[in-house]
Amino acid sequence: MPAYCLTFAPIIAMANPALTDAGMPNVENKISLGQASEVLFMLLIPLAFARLGVKWMLMVGLIAWIVRLVCFAYGDAGSGEWLFLVAILLHGVCFDFFFVTGQIYTDAKAVDAVKSQAQGLISLSTYGIGMYIGSLLFGKITDLYTTNGVKDWANIWLVPAGITAVVLVSFVLLFKENQTNTECG
Repeated sequence: MPAYCLTFAPIIAMANPALTDAGMPNVENKISLGQASEVLFMLLIPLAFARLGVKWMLMVGLIAWIVRLVCFAYGDAGSGEWLFLVAILLHGVCFDFFFVTGQIYTDAKAVDAVKSQAQGLISLSTYGIGMYIGSLLFGKITDLYTTNGVKDWANIWLVPAGITAVVLVSFVLLFKENQTNTECG
């Protein structure tokens, strides 16, 4: 999960400036649609656990995250505003199917004596260390793709999309789901 937070930091820090730079009107109002999406997908988690299991839910979250970043890369405030809206609305499936599912899985796998420590470790590694490193990395990437004060948002967003693709491939190869992994929902 910490590697995934490397690519979560850019959204938190730069979605608003990127969409504003692109000329999208009412950015703050439109970004709030992401939270509405999050509520909807949170309600779908029990059904998704029953149908998909943990591994597929996490994979769907990662795939949606890649699509989200690519939509940010290629959207514009004109005819491509729909790509920005898709990116915003994908927040729910990205966050819930990856972060919330990961927390539920951890809670299901940890023994009672260490459940709270396990959740604390997830919080520290994702929202602490992962977000910190992601912010530093994304700052360097943003600087790299800024010329004369103009940011090349397409290339800036494609870097975390590529990182997320590597995380997805690593996850598919390394995560082994057994019978007890699917008993989280």
